[in-house]
Amino acid sequence: MRFGFHFLDFTIPQGPASYAPALRSTAAAAEAAGASWLTVMDHYFQMEFFRTAHDPMLEAYTTLGFLAGATERVKLGTVVTGVTYRHPGLLAKIATTLDVVSGGRAFLGIGAAWYEREHLALGVPYPPVAERFERLEETLQIVQQMWSDDEGPFEGKHYQLAETINVPQPLTRPHPPIVVGGSGEKKTLRLVAQYADATNLIVSGADELAHKLEVLRRHCDDLGRDYATIEKTVMGPQGDPLADVDGFLRTAQAYADLGVEHIHLRAMAPDPAATVTAFGERVAPRLAEIG
Repeated sequence: MRFGFHFLDFTIPQGPASYAPALRSTAAAAEAAGASWLTVMDHYFQMEFFRTAHDPMLEAYTTLGFLAGATERVKLGTVVTGVTYRHPGLLAKIATTLDVVSGGRAFLGIGAAWYEREHLALGVPYPPVAERFERLEETLQIVQQMWSDDEGPFEGKHYQLAETINVPQPLTRPHPPIVVGGSGEKKTLRLVAQYADATNLIVSGADELAHKLEVLRRHCDDLGRDYATIEKTVMGPQGDPLADVDGFLRTAQAYADLGVEHIHLRAMAPDPAATVTAFGERVAPRLAEIG
């Protein structure tokens, strides 16, 4: 079982001047622990169900560019970019740039977007959910076209691109992995089956996970996709794994038994590097034995 860390909380007591050192030290701790992913959240504002909209939040891809220079092995991406945040052609260029400057360590995490307040606050269009999913599918098509030899136009319902030129191409071939985040059964998991290299699920436990994976398998069957070619990743179980290591490992084993290959965990403030280091010392060696 592989694992990664999600840097989502910038409420570090020393304030903004401490964010870059905290990111750098957390990245070093993640690589020392053997993490396979290091991700950031892609939001303009902090999530209100986690803290408040006035708590600190850095722009995602600028932060990932900084992390690319501070790491050597870990894969970098967002969990996940809302489709409304950037034009698809620009997003493909940004993700390509991250892959090039990181030496081929980028992946594209993407979803349909949900945080209405940040859109309205900053004047970013926030269409109805059905349209957001239409835009998500077109974005997936555009990104795949820009990561191919086809430099021709793209004509969609919502996006029209005269030329899909993308030079340089990513170092990762055939392209950086695409991770579609979310657990919606009718639309999200269908898009995973059709376009994604990995799914990133948020579930309450093994029973819900088994159900979601069965839904994904059915979508794969309907589309003629080999279910085994999709990497199964899960945002970590609720709670602090360091508070109940044995319980966390039991859950990880149950997830692995269902085919999960990767668990993604929060690197928590006020000292995310210390959290990651403790996980690496107390949990990672035992987690590596699960599979």
